[in-house]
Amino acid sequence: MDLSMLVEKVKKHPDFDKAGMILCHNGVVRATSRDGRPVSEVTVRVDRMRLDAILAEIKAMPGIVEVLAHVNEGTLKVGEDVMYVVVAGDFRENVFDAMIAAVNRIKADVTSKTEK
Repeated sequence: MDLSMLVEKVKKHPDFDKAGMILCHNGVVRATSRDGRPVSEVTVRVDRMRLDAILAEIKAMPGIVEVLAHVNEGTLKVGEDVMYVVVAGDFRENVFDAMIAAVNRIKADVTSKTEK
């Protein structure tokens, strides 16, 4: 799965004609932790059932046509893709709000990471 595949899937949504914007997020493994320690790799675990539940909640937000996400699970090196999120909706205010909610909730409630 890659970001362009998710965008193409969103464009095939039956209500896509209601969308005025597609916003994409591509999270990658950073070479330093939040506190500045060096990182060479990250092991990511995903709660797929929780991910599905969160995406359903985000899709119910005002003006949102579709929300898709893919999280790469396993051991990832610096620079590798961790998470893609694609949000399509009517107006930028709605799409930005949905993207921020989706990314924050996925990071907090769906994924767990161990840095090395």
